[in-house]
Amino acid sequence: MQGSDKGHSTPLNGQGLRVGIVQARFNDSLTTALAKACLASLHQHGVAEADIRHVTVPGALEVPVALQAMARSGRFDALVALGCIIRGETYHFELVANESGAGVTRLTLDHGLPIANAILTVENEAQAWARAEEKGRDAGTVAVEMALLLKELQ
Repeated sequence: MQGSDKGHSTPLNGQGLRVGIVQARFNDSLTTALAKACLASLHQHGVAEADIRHVTVPGALEVPVALQAMARSGRFDALVALGCIIRGETYHFELVANESGAGVTRLTLDHGLPIANAILTVENEAQAWARAEEKGRDAGTVAVEMALLLKELQ
């Protein structure tokens, strides 16, 4: 078992899975790092490039609506939300963090479709950089693991 598949007795095989990724462009260098790590993880688990649809949106508040369109299409086994919200001096941080998170969770439950939520909510840019690669990688692994689990349970 590979180290990134914590707690699994067998490697995750994502061959044939279709995964949609929605990446917020706000804090672009950080979200691009998340996306690169996520894509590498998906490929490591056998998800083919042709089975990945990667789109970008302006910011974290727009992520749920793009995820919703993907979920409604019926073309995906799992989705991934990528973004980075850094605390500022106003209440806006809480609004964006809470609403984007709630939107992702609601879509997961409403559609019965796994969505790996890797929208970082951090105090500063240093915290974001410290987490970007690991959280991006984890998002790819979670998407594959949960898609396989839901297929097994159906």
